[in-house]
Amino acid sequence: QVQLVESGGGLVQAGGSLRLSCATSGDTICISAMGWYRQAPGKERELVAGITSTGSTYYEDSVKGRFTVSRDRAENMVYLQMNSLKPEDTAVYYCNSILPSCLGDYWGQGTQVTVSS
Repeated sequence: QVQLVESGGGLVQAGGSLRLSCATSGDTICISAMGWYRQAPGKERELVAGITSTGSTYYEDSVKGRFTVSRDRAENMVYLQMNSLKPEDTAVYYCNSILPSCLGDYWGQGTQVTVSS
């Protein structure tokens, strides 16, 4: 079981930036490999960025070069720096483990990101 609290979303104009934060606690194996997911209205939730226990990162094609995932192990925090935001980035953003065995029904409240054109 993990506990997740996302923050940092907001309304921003296209081309702007936001930094999302995720406070994690609970199962140390699950929170060792974390990701940022997003869900836009009418669409399925998708993984957009992830970071493994060794620091390797993954980015979905549409965010490569614009988003950067990072973590502070000492503070159990995971971050998503989002630059050059586009209207299509508008979604509710969630953090959660990227380990399949850790993904269940539990999700945090998410944080809304709205990018205006």
